[in-house]
Amino acid sequence: MNNTGKQTIKCTVQQCTYNDCSEQYCTLDSIMVGTHEMNPTDEQCTDCKSFKKKSS
Repeated sequence: MNNTGKQTIKCTVQQCTYNDCSEQYCTLDSIMVGTHEMNPTDEQCTDCKSFKKKSS
């Protein structure tokens, strides 16, 4: 995890390892956005491919 303080990637997914829950931003320098659809047509079709579930 890279806590550079840039805070340019906003994120509210508290279950992700890279989320700074206190400030609601992603601590990664960059993320990969992808899709789970063959022909995405709206925002629900996109996914953060950089997501990594927090360990319990």
